[in-house]
Amino acid sequence: MDYRDEVFIAVAENLNFSKAAEELFISQPAVTKHIKELESKLNTALFERKGNKVYLTKSGKLVYRSLKQIKQQYRDLEYELGRLNEAFNGSLRIGASSTISQYLIPSVIASFHKRYPKIKLDLFNGNSFEMEQKLLDNEIDLALVENEASNSNIKYMDFLDDEIIAVTGTQSVYAKRKNIKLTDILEIPLVLREKGSGTLQVIQKTLAKQNIDLEKLNILIHLGSTEAIKNFLCDFDGIALISEKSVKKEMQLKSLCKLNVSELNIHRKLRLASRQGSELKIPGLFIDLLHHYNF
Repeated sequence: MDYRDEVFIAVAENLNFSKAAEELFISQPAVTKHIKELESKLNTALFERKGNKVYLTKSGKLVYRSLKQIKQQYRDLEYELGRLNEAFNGSLRIGASSTISQYLIPSVIASFHKRYPKIKLDLFNGNSFEMEQKLLDNEIDLALVENEASNSNIKYMDFLDDEIIAVTGTQSVYAKRKNIKLTDILEIPLVLREKGSGTLQVIQKTLAKQNIDLEKLNILIHLGSTEAIKNFLCDFDGIALISEKSVKKEMQLKSLCKLNVSELNIHRKLRLASRQGSELKIPGLFIDLLHHYNF
């Protein structure tokens, strides 16, 4: 690809010339120069300004989609050449929901890097909805998500079982109870993940099956990460509903303890997501490792 194409992609994804310049480690005038040269070459305007904001024109959107496809083809070419030389080259961009990126995927990525050291890896994290959006925008190649919702443009594959459990701090007034009833969930102060998280979505769907409206719960606060919730529980007389895989260490250290909730079992499948119709080459290597990985 021409360097001007790379500059255009950076501006298109940031919709900001200054941010694109920072990302590319060049000056803003240089970015402007490259964009003008590309517009002259293509004989069309790629961006338009409205006030202080920059937007892609119709031509710009078409060029962006095409150049992203071409960039992917280059990456596939690197892979195929590496395969011919028995050395896998290229890059892989993985997006993972917060729970997966913090507690599950780092060891998998380390194993993948050991097996394929010449493949460059990038890991992005956020909530499940954000990762699916990045996948659809072609900003990542694979997404590891924990939500149950399905997008028709995305192909999903289960890769691991998980359970959402009730936990509380060992100094909490609820720690001594060990067992609580489902109806207690309506009264006990709760801390939950933020809207858009796969964990919250699964909780909401499970409670709905019990005719319990999530909004009717005594939710004190929504927090944006599991780590924030665990720290919050240290000085909170209440409970949290979070992934069992995220609190193994804390339960071993006895800073958090599990509460058994009668009539409430929240099980889910952690899923690997890819774009419908995409040819899996380097991503296929990661998928194969993931399915055979001993968590």
